[in-house]
Amino acid sequence: MLQPNWIELPGVVNMRDVGGMVTQSGDVVQDHRLLRSDNLQDLPPESVRFLLEEYHLTDVVDLRTFVEVAKEGEGPLRSVGTVRHHHFTLYREDADESGIPAAEKALPWETDERRARNDRNGREHHPSHDEFWSQHYLKYLATRPDSVLAALRAITTSEGAAIVHCAAGKDRTGTIVGLALKVVGVVDEQIIADYAASAERVPRILERLRNKPAYAENLRDKTVAQQSPQADTMRRMLETLETTYGGVSGFLDQHGWTATDTERMRRKLLG
Repeated sequence: MLQPNWIELPGVVNMRDVGGMVTQSGDVVQDHRLLRSDNLQDLPPESVRFLLEEYHLTDVVDLRTFVEVAKEGEGPLRSVGTVRHHHFTLYREDADESGIPAAEKALPWETDERRARNDRNGREHHPSHDEFWSQHYLKYLATRPDSVLAALRAITTSEGAAIVHCAAGKDRTGTIVGLALKVVGVVDEQIIADYAASAERVPRILERLRNKPAYAENLRDKTVAQQSPQADTMRRMLETLETTYGGVSGFLDQHGWTATDTERMRRKLLG
């Protein structure tokens, strides 16, 4: 089994390079092409310098909501002129166009959690861990396919390494990175294993985010088990996409993804 290629840097706890994964046809995802990470807010200058010099970082794909960006800030990489920044929210209700300042709003998933609690109280439906999270990820795709395709295209056009990140680097990041790997034909079990690898870092992720104003209250009563990704969650999501759309490619094609996009992703990740 391929081991996670962790990037141990001050300022993050869940960063890794997805290079080394193998496609069904035997091609190998190249190192220093696609990185995945938790929030980049705390990167000190030496970590920024390392990413620029060692990985030739050119693009950041930020999947945080407008609320998170307003409360936490844009991060130190934003001031680097050679790095392009792409911000794509995966929540339909999240926007910067309302009259309420983003910093005064609740996190979008807090509304989803309240809605789920009310539904359970009314209908006594208690989804399993895998069912809850896979439905959550599928909702990203159903409600913000524009952001999903834009995030994937940002990866394909990056000249150097691209980093995809959110807050924890496991759910939104795991969804987009999983789709990118699936586009180029990486074996499902490797995609699933890469997604589940973040479980190893959840205690440190929670410790970090509980000290952040945007997340502290929401995470106060959350447990490591509740927040840890499990292999069957990603497996369930991929199976649902297969039965509903004929696979990831079927979903993407339905929303405007093209053969040219796929070829660009292949050149980017497989070289």
